[in-house]
Amino acid sequence: MRFLCLSAALALVGSSPADAGETIKILVQSSPLAGSQYYAVSEVWPQIRLGDRLSLIREPTNRHDRQAVRVEWHGRQLGYVPRAENRAVARALDDGERLEARVSRLRDDPDPWRRIEFEVFLIL
Repeated sequence: MRFLCLSAALALVGSSPADAGETIKILVQSSPLAGSQYYAVSEVWPQIRLGDRLSLIREPTNRHDRQAVRVEWHGRQLGYVPRAENRAVARALDDGERLEARVSRLRDDPDPWRRIEFEVFLIL
């Protein structure tokens, strides 16, 4: 997985968002939700919908992972961006890039790694 920096993304689209008068979203990654079995997923499962916005919160002092990015839905912690996939998202958040995350897949599956998938977009 690679993360496009803002200048590379602008070069790909050929203009700045101000020129077009619209917001441009570039898909950065699609991931399963990690650690959901330890957080509020079972409590809020009936209310979560495809396309719901998720908040990404950096946890640079997380004792288990210095690149940790917490995932929340309406202020409730659901889990984390998987450790194997969090470096680019953590760096982008640290650099002040505008990111947006949305629920992209919901499955009523006993395996917590298969229940919720989400996408992360760079907003230009």
